[in-house]
Amino acid sequence: MANFVRVVAQLQAERGRLEQDLRKLVQAITALTGSSGSGATTRGRSKRLSGTRSRLSPEARERIAAAQRARWAKARATKGQKGRRRLSPAARNRIAAAQRARWAKVRQQKLRKEPASQQKKAA
Repeated sequence: MANFVRVVAQLQAERGRLEQDLRKLVQAITALTGSSGSGATTRGRSKRLSGTRSRLSPEARERIAAAQRARWAKARATKGQKGRRRLSPAARNRIAAAQRARWAKVRQQKLRKEPASQQKKAA
């Protein structure tokens, strides 16, 4: 019987230590999640995980949908007015001339390198 009482006392002491550790963990979690505004509840479970969701009435959903449809209509209306941006012919000519100059430079460098490599093959 004495062994039984001692075992129960040890188990109660262990439970006390575990409860203290649990309190420290809860405090740490609260400190971390409370300052970040993650929506955690006092029990340490987020609202999303608790299984409860707020529901909107059909009227509220329709108001939200109508507002979104209006936003999309407005976006489509302004999009058609802007049109596609196009370069002027002068700008296109400048870009084309610059590109032709770059390719000419590449071709010149190639021509300078080829005779040297052909000389190695002949030797």
